[in-house]
Amino acid sequence: MKIEEIRNLSRDELLNKVESLKEELMRLRFNKKSGQLTDTSKIKKTRREISRILTVLKQKETKKQE
Repeated sequence: MKIEEIRNLSRDELLNKVESLKEELMRLRFNKKSGQLTDTSKIKKTRREISRILTVLKQKETKKQE
């Protein structure tokens, strides 16, 4: 997801997206430990996606306070 797409989502949608990505990250880590994950870069991509969303959430909160 691109940053502009993330910025256009509502707060609730962003929170739901973070939760689903955290679940996916947990699944990916489990698959890596069990040897089923072949593309380990998915873990890094998922972590970065979570970070992007959390950054946008924080920006929206600070903007709202101003």
